Amino acid sequence: MDLVFFGIQGSGKGTQAKRLAQEFGYDIFEAGGELRKIAATDTPLAEKVKRFMHAGNLVPHEIIMQVVKEAILKRSPSTKILFDGIPRDADQMRDFDQILKDAKRDVRCIEFTLSKEEATKRILGRAKAEGRADDANLEVIQRRMDTFLTKTRPVIEEYRKQGKLTEIDADRGVEEIYGELKTVITK
Repeated sequence: MDLVFFGIQGSGKGTQAKRLAQEFGYDIFEAGGELRKIAATDTPLAEKVKRFMHAGNLVPHEIIMQVVKEAILKRSPSTKILFDGIPRDADQMRDFDQILKDAKRDVRCIEFTLSKEEATKRILGRAKAEGRADDANLEVIQRRMDTFLTKTRPVIEEYRKQGKLTEIDADRGVEEIYGELKTVITK
């Protein structure tokens, strides 16, 4: 079964995804990373992706979903995929679920819960430690969090209604969170 990770920026889902992939053999599909990989190729899709990225614009829904579909289809049906950063909104969820259904894949969703205040502290700390300029701008952080809360929260709630969602409290140490995550995915 594939996994979908949700969590406000700074919740540590990327750290947990890497650990899980390493220990359990998941392929990580991280939307931004996949787009950067495609942009580095010499294909018509790469040209479209580059145009949006270089202009600093969000890549349109249709292109994102094409990237998701291609990523799923190029992997063996036995390869477990961990989706990080998709679906972000109701439209993506609708198309994502259809792509999974067509590919005969099913997902379990995990939300790493963390308050906006704690997430902001972590992001600013990470920006300082790693020199990540995009993480040092409070206005950008706030905009990303607001987008998560307004666009992605309804997606999370829909998966909860479907019985596909497990919450993990991310306001703890990395090891404690990972221990719970392993328990959740091996049930």
